[in-house]
Amino acid sequence: MTPLRILIVDDHAVVRRGVRSLLESQLGWEISGEAATGREAVDMAKRLQPDIVVMDLSLPELNGLDATRQILKESPRSEILMLTMHHSEELARNVLQAGARGYVLKSDADQSLIAAIESLRQHKPFLTSAVTEFVLDDYLRWNETTDDGVAHVAVTAREREIIQLLAEGRSNKEAASTLGISVKTIEAHRANIMRKLRLRSVSELVRYAIRNNMVQP
Repeated sequence: MTPLRILIVDDHAVVRRGVRSLLESQLGWEISGEAATGREAVDMAKRLQPDIVVMDLSLPELNGLDATRQILKESPRSEILMLTMHHSEELARNVLQAGARGYVLKSDADQSLIAAIESLRQHKPFLTSAVTEFVLDDYLRWNETTDDGVAHVAVTAREREIIQLLAEGRSNKEAASTLGISVKTIEAHRANIMRKLRLRSVSELVRYAIRNNMVQP
């Protein structure tokens, strides 16, 4: 039997060890790699082409939602399972829209993680029980609006990367180095982001990033 290749992504080593120990106990499952940041996860997924990616939401450099989007471009056959301590209806929507087909709370991992991976192995979705009912009732009717009915302003994948890095406190120079682009390009993107989102300060940018699950408060 071809082994099931799994990539574990979490910025806490103790969590990665716990997940590895649990998953390696399953016959025919192998851990093909571990990543501590979203950007590292994208690079590893491109190289390893794992069957399953077990992904945390709160990751440095590139959050789990945007890492999911990029991984599915680089490794479209991979299934993404979001394993997180965070739960809300809006977050569940964002996870599904990013392309992940699995959503498990860390508090439920002992009971649900194995079953979730078995489901994704068969290319079937798996949602933690806390979000299943709302998804069935609401997800297909939900449209791209905020809670107050105002349409979301679309930002590009590159802009989302820059927003996260700046919200994490990176300077223009540090963000440019991380993304491999010039400082002038970062400055141009930053100005466009602030104008597009009608933001007037870095603190407003940080609040935007928190509201949209790019960084955690």
